[in-house]
Formats: sequence, structure tokens, C-alpha cells
Amino acid sequence: NKTHTLCVRCGRRSFHLQKSRCSACAYPAARKRTYNWSVKAIRRKTTGTGRMRYLRNVPRRFKTNFREGTEAAPRKKAAAASA
Repeated sequence: NKTHTLCVRCGRRSFHLQKSRCSACAYPAARKRTYNWSVKAIRRKTTGTGRMRYLRNVPRRFKTNFREGTEAAPRKKAAAASA
């Protein structure tokens, strides 16, 4: 009795069962559905509205040139001053 169900790609209840097409993201089309006449809609869905599991840490890692697997050298003067 329902026309729309959950979409696999965008997670919204916009997947039309008979058309087999999502009205929000156009799944199963390769390109995501966005239109510039709905700037507010794009703003709601854009990067930064979710968790950003990977992208959140990129600015901090950029500062050290994406260095990995090294340990910081002990700072002797700072340790002596606090003791």
C-alpha cells in the first residue's frame, strides 16, 4: 500500500517501488540528483551535516604533512621546568 520505501543510497523514504527510482538522490543512476534551484536542499545534504568520520581529521593531519608511525621526541627542557 506504499509508493515509496527507504533508499539504499541516501536513506530517505523516497525510493519509488514501481519506478525503481529514488526521488531524492535518483538512485540507481550513477550521478546523485542535485539542482541549483534548491540551494537550501543542497545545504542540508552537504559535507559537514553528518559525522565526517574521515574528513574531520584531515586538517590536523595536514599540519604534520600526513606523517604516521613516528613517536614524538621527549622535550627535556619542558619536563625539567614542570618538575
